[in-house]
Amino acid sequence: MGTVVHVEGVRRWWQELAGLVLPAECGGCGSARTVLCPQCRAALSGAVPFRVRPVPEPPGLPAVHAAARYADEVRAALLAHKERGALALARPLGAALAGAVRAGVGEVGWGEGEGPQPPGDLLLVPVPSTRAAVRARGHDPARRIALAAAGELRRAGVSARVAAVLRQRRAVADQSGLDSRQRLDNLVGALTVVPGGARVLCGGPVVLVDDVVTTGASLAEAARAVRAVRVAGAAERAGQGESGRCGEEAKGALCGEGATAGYVGITREDSRQLSGTEERGVDGVSVRPLDDVGGAGDVLCAAVVAASPDSFEINRN
Repeated sequence: MGTVVHVEGVRRWWQELAGLVLPAECGGCGSARTVLCPQCRAALSGAVPFRVRPVPEPPGLPAVHAAARYADEVRAALLAHKERGALALARPLGAALAGAVRAGVGEVGWGEGEGPQPPGDLLLVPVPSTRAAVRARGHDPARRIALAAAGELRRAGVSARVAAVLRQRRAVADQSGLDSRQRLDNLVGALTVVPGGARVLCGGPVVLVDDVVTTGASLAEAARAVRAVRVAGAAERAGQGESGRCGEEAKGALCGEGATAGYVGITREDSRQLSGTEERGVDGVSVRPLDDVGGAGDVLCAAVVAASPDSFEINRN
């Protein structure tokens, strides 16, 4: 086992070095001696990020913005980064994702106005790959791109950091070949927040991020996992007479040290109900609407590098 781990570590180290130091060809079109040529960079980040809506739209999906269409050079670059270990592409892909994040938070009005800034950093929460996929690829693509995007945002003056708090809690089938309903059924209940991750989510409002959106099932499931923690934390604090503030004194599922931040028995039908705008109760406890803007741990929106061309065209008509 030790030898296997050592060989895998060497492979990842060489992959990092080769990808960063020796870019052989453009990840989009194959032009020699460049990470991403000017034409492919323009296809990736040259347009204004746009709101996209998968059809049918899964329940609980936050507003999603994408930087580009998932086609041609953009598709090739994303696959080169994800499947072929072209790790130097993380920076231009991250820059595109940062643009989509800015578009999303701008639409909901986060950070705008002359008053004090909302508390906490903007948290980019990536949708995780399965453990098997991470082992096979040698990296988690969405997490790597999210880290690059957070760096771009900080350089632009936005206080942002990555909160990689989501994990797969059960095995899921390969999504390729599944329709939108099958993808939703395949993923419901598949994600959870890691122990201690709930306290991290107290650090600021959340933007869910991924490399690509197709049906929106993965982002909807990620939103459900984050919101479940918020609901559980709100109920816990209300039961203890807390003010709802995420301080060190607030114990329980949302902010407690070592708390197991998982699901609270929410089904897919519950997620349809909890994605509304009116107040609802959990075990008789009134909680804030799940899509309110500005509070710590809120899911403001979602952002991706690319979306299917159909979802772009639907919004342009």
